[in-house]
Amino acid sequence: MEPITIPPVFLVAGVGVLVIGLLLWRSGARKARVAADAARAGARAVSLAGRVLVLAGLIVGVEWVVITYAFHNVTLVGVVLGLPALFAAHTVVRAVTVVGDGGGSRRGGGKR
Repeated sequence: MEPITIPPVFLVAGVGVLVIGLLLWRSGARKARVAADAARAGARAVSLAGRVLVLAGLIVGVEWVVITYAFHNVTLVGVVLGLPALFAAHTVVRAVTVVGDGGGSRRGGGKR
């Protein structure tokens, strides 16, 4: 029985093919992960937009009913129009307000 001999050129070529295959596999996995993350983010945005539209439609519907059938009751109309405006203002103010960390205080001790 003859021993199997592999020329060094073939050995280097085989290792090169394995390394390239590994790099391509990792690149494909990374691209798949990025695509999956983008799909999840898109689904979240669509879901959020749907919930916002449904809630806005509900609020507008209630306001329309109250203004149409109880226009003479100024207090009720004021509450029905003002309450959603207060919630919306609160949400917008919280979204755009930047809160600092209290003047640059250090955590974990004093000077080093």
